Amino acid sequence: MSTDFIIGLAGEAVFVVLKASAPMLVLALVVGLLVSIFQATTQIQEQTLAFVPKIVAVFVSIIIFGPWILNTVIDFTYNLLNNLHNYIG
Repeated sequence: MSTDFIIGLAGEAVFVVLKASAPMLVLALVVGLLVSIFQATTQIQEQTLAFVPKIVAVFVSIIIFGPWILNTVIDFTYNLLNNLHNYIG
C-alpha cells in the first residue's frame, strides 16, 4: 500500500462521512436560522428555544434520510472490503 492510496482512501472516507451527515447538518442549520430570526423579532432570549427545535429536526432528518445514509455507508464499506485484495497486493 502506498501513501497515495491511503490518502485517497482517507479522502473518500471523509467524503462519505460528509455526504452522510449533510442532510442533518443542513436541516439543523435552517431550523437554527429560523429560530434565531424568530427570537430576534420577538426579543425572546430563551436558550432552550434554540436547541429543542434543532434536536427535533435532526431526529426527523434521521428518520427521513436514514435508509439513504445507511445505503451510502454500506456501499462504501462493501466496495472497500470487496476490493481489499486489490489494495493489499
